[in-house]
Amino acid sequence: MMLDSLPSPRTPDPMDAPPLRWGVMGPGWIAEQFTKSLQTYTRQEVVAVGSRALPRAQEFAAQHDVRTAVGSYEELAALDEVDIVYVATPHPAHLELAVMSLEAGKHVLVEKPIGLSAGQAREIADVAEQTGLYCAEALWTMFLPKWDVVRQVVELGGLGELRSVHSEYGESFPDGHRVFDPALAGGPLLDLGIYPLAFVTALLGPHEAVAALGQPDPQGVNGQLGATMTHTGGTLSVIATTLHGFLANQVTIVGSEGMLTVEPAHHSPGPLTLRYPDRTLTYDEPRGNQASGLHFQAAEAARRITAGETQTPWWTLEASITALEASDEIRRQIGDDMAAAGLRE
Repeated sequence: MMLDSLPSPRTPDPMDAPPLRWGVMGPGWIAEQFTKSLQTYTRQEVVAVGSRALPRAQEFAAQHDVRTAVGSYEELAALDEVDIVYVATPHPAHLELAVMSLEAGKHVLVEKPIGLSAGQAREIADVAEQTGLYCAEALWTMFLPKWDVVRQVVELGGLGELRSVHSEYGESFPDGHRVFDPALAGGPLLDLGIYPLAFVTALLGPHEAVAALGQPDPQGVNGQLGATMTHTGGTLSVIATTLHGFLANQVTIVGSEGMLTVEPAHHSPGPLTLRYPDRTLTYDEPRGNQASGLHFQAAEAARRITAGETQTPWWTLEASITALEASDEIRRQIGDDMAAAGLRE
């Protein structure tokens, strides 16, 4: 069914979300962007920050007007003043810190990837279910207004039958960046490729078969890879990711009646274009960066928690597991076992 106009996003105003008290684990760059976003666009309160190095936590607290800084993650999880923990450490610590926070009685939002593998994601999901607390992966794109437009176009049959999804994500990083460190689960797959994997599995479902190839980077991690996957119902996806330069960084969703393009950069706030043989429809929102978009996932968490819910339908824990199952198979095929990162299956 070809649409006459694109739907409007159903995303509630983040300012209307009930305020929760947030504790940040890991005072790095993404934690800074997250804190700025919450403080600018929501009524959420970042009340505490924790690091294994107390001076780092104290510096972060001073820079971002956070009243409590502690020198261990255990201490942060034990704070009565914290309702929900945002885990923003390097990837290999996500499993340990998410589980610790849940067992300490805190709701949890875990920076992507939620774990190094589908197995780790399942461990976190199991603990979340046992504790009855909210838990989600902070895959911020899935909470942006534009992605709700994508959902609605697909739900309304605006593309006809889905045929394929094509997505890539490449960036260039300076020498010494953590993405080149094998001990920190470096390489493009979990930092960048998790976005295309999430897009294609969200739209087409779990993979049925995978064909993947990769090439190493001289610094000891995978440098770039590409994968083609088949999905239930005769659909196909193609993804690529690299540390060696910027790609188009868009998503193309092909249907029997039209084509929807999530314009570059696909993971950030920005426009969509729906093309039919006889017309083009455009959804436009200001392009933005992390600071202008990370707050949507926090507002969603606050709404769900206040309503007594433990997950969000916009990006469920099962969806996180499905994307990581594809990641696991790609990693297996390109010979990337991430042993240095202490991968636990």
